[in-house]
Amino acid sequence: MDFKSHLENAWHLTLKYIVPLIFMTLAMAVVSFISLGILGPVTLAGYMQSILLMVRSGREPRLQDIFSEMRLFLPLLVFGIIVIIASIIGFSMFFLPGVVIVCGITFVCLYFMPLMTDRNYDITDAVKESFRVVTGPDMLDHAIVAILFIGISAIGSSVFVGWLFTQPLATIFLMRVYEEKVSQISPAPPRSEPPSDPPKPGTPPEEKASEPEEEITLKYKP
Repeated sequence: MDFKSHLENAWHLTLKYIVPLIFMTLAMAVVSFISLGILGPVTLAGYMQSILLMVRSGREPRLQDIFSEMRLFLPLLVFGIIVIIASIIGFSMFFLPGVVIVCGITFVCLYFMPLMTDRNYDITDAVKESFRVVTGPDMLDHAIVAILFIGISAIGSSVFVGWLFTQPLATIFLMRVYEEKVSQISPAPPRSEPPSDPPKPGTPPEEKASEPEEEITLKYKP
C-alpha cells in the first residue's frame, strides 16, 4: 500500500475543503456534546459518508451531512453502548487490558462504519466483513492504517482547535484506503425485493402474452 500517496492526497483534500470540513467537524462535536454522546455514533456515520463521497467524486461536504444516516441511529447506539461496557470492564481490571480491548475493537471495526453507510451492510455483517478484510493477506497494511488513523486523530486531540483539522485529515486518509482496498472487493449484501402491491378490486388478472397471430397460423396450418 502506498501510504505516502494516501497521506499526501488526504492533506491536499483537507486543504481544498478546509472550511466545510471544519464546520462539519465542529457541528458533529457540538451535537455529540449536547446529546451527551447519544447522537455521536450516528453523526460520525454521516460524517464519514460525506467525506467518502468527497474522496470518491469530489462532492463538497455539507453541514447537514452529519444527519444523513439517521436510519442507523438505533443499531449504532446499541453498538456504542456495548463498546463502552467492554472498555469499562477492561479498564476496571487493569489499564493494559482496557487499552488492548479498545485497540482491538478499533482494528477489527476499522471499516465497519463505511461498510454500513456505503454498502448497506447491517451492523453484524459490517463487523464480520471488516474483520475479514483487516485479518486478510494485507493485515500488516491495515494495522499500519489503524495506527496512523488513531495517531493523526490523537495529535490534534490535545488541543481542540487542532482536532478540528486533524480529525478530517485522519478520516480522509481512512476513506481513501477504504475506497482502494475495501469498497471494490467487499460484496454487496443480498437485498430482498420489495413485495408487489396487491391488485386493486375489480382489476382482471394479468393474462399471459398470446403468441403472435402469424406464428399461431403457421403452427396449425395443415
